[in-house]
Amino acid sequence: MPNITLSLPEDVHRIVKAHSEVRWSEIARRAIEDYAKKLALLDAITKHSAVAEEDITALDYKVKEGIQEHYKRKALKKTRS
Repeated sequence: MPNITLSLPEDVHRIVKAHSEVRWSEIARRAIEDYAKKLALLDAITKHSAVAEEDITALDYKVKEGIQEHYKRKALKKTRS
């Protein structure tokens, strides 16, 4: 099995070092494997997609705009309470 080297922020590294009982390489391996499987599924789904890049960008904008509006309304409700 191939090996990789990871860089961690100092605060995370301190936590990892403090818990040597945890098999960190196994946790990292599983996380990478799960993410890779999700990407492979996404690749398979979109392999024959007829959606253009511009359509994806427009949809992305609409989704983010909706999320922004949701949190604006939520914040507004909080300030009125």
